[in-house]
Amino acid sequence: MMMSVLLLLAGLAALVAGAEGLVRGASRLALATGLSPLVVGLTVVGFGTSAPELAVGIDAVQRGSADIALGNVVGSNITNVLLILGISALVAPLVVSRQLVRIDVPVMIACSVLVLVLAMDGSIGRIEGAVMAAGAAAYLVLQVVIGRREARPDELEPVGEKPHAAGWVLNVALLLGGLGLLVLGAGWLVDGAVDIAAALGLSELVIGLTVVAIGTSMPELATSVIATIRGERDMAVGNVVGSNILNLLAVLGLTAVFSPAGIPVGNSAIHFDLPVMLAAAVACLPIFFTGHCIQRWEGAVFAGYFIAYTAYLLLDSAGHGALQAFSAVMMNFVVPLTILTLAIVVTRALRERQQARRG
Repeated sequence: MMMSVLLLLAGLAALVAGAEGLVRGASRLALATGLSPLVVGLTVVGFGTSAPELAVGIDAVQRGSADIALGNVVGSNITNVLLILGISALVAPLVVSRQLVRIDVPVMIACSVLVLVLAMDGSIGRIEGAVMAAGAAAYLVLQVVIGRREARPDELEPVGEKPHAAGWVLNVALLLGGLGLLVLGAGWLVDGAVDIAAALGLSELVIGLTVVAIGTSMPELATSVIATIRGERDMAVGNVVGSNILNLLAVLGLTAVFSPAGIPVGNSAIHFDLPVMLAAAVACLPIFFTGHCIQRWEGAVFAGYFIAYTAYLLLDSAGHGALQAFSAVMMNFVVPLTILTLAIVVTRALRERQQARRG
């Protein structure tokens, strides 16, 4: 058991270090081409911080642990929205770009609906995975086109930002070294997680939704919090939204392609975890819309829901007697109160905008 924990921790450390190298090298190369911080967050950083999920997913299905692959993606998306955006907003209120509200959050919601629909028959097949991966490529191309079109002329040729030859070599080395650590760390993490699940009597899906998902979301957490502290709040939010879209399209899609029988989806995931993931995505729209800012209290709500979701998973897996009371409080009090609060906030924001237009 101790060796499994050490293997899991070593895998997490390798994943975080690998993602850091990948993001650092790729971001510098992308910024040197004149892309805006938002587009870099949605594409390069989003894909780079999704690389741990991709490495873990492919490794897991090749070892016959498809539940870990699915739980990792679904749990990571829930973690990204509720925990990472929540913590980042608690550090400092997050400014939300209009592009996120108009394009990227609706795309994230649509991708969540797509995955839920595809999973209804109990699996996500290889052909479906290939279509999803193609959608990820189209999304990345669209973001680059939008970024280049909306960039100011002075951003297209950044003064003093072009790396010299040695700088290009260093950034490429960081990118490739990061990829190598990701592959190594993914193997260790999956091995450790499977052993721990067996030892504790937990399902691989629960381990994937909690331990593995939180672990592979550490790069997103580090990136978003650091970006928030440095004032790059567009990149902080764009990183989460872009990572979630790419988790669903690229990570889940490529994982299904590499799995001989696709990815099996259990009833618990179809009726609970995937709807929770969709609900978290939908919740972003009204919160992002109100003032194009995520306030600290909204971040606290996100973080609180993440704690509640994790508590539910653990109580359910343990068959604890408090599960029924916990579920009743959440469904009959907490969730309706949150929906009512969001409705009031959105209504107030719409009235203020109407008054501003009339004025």
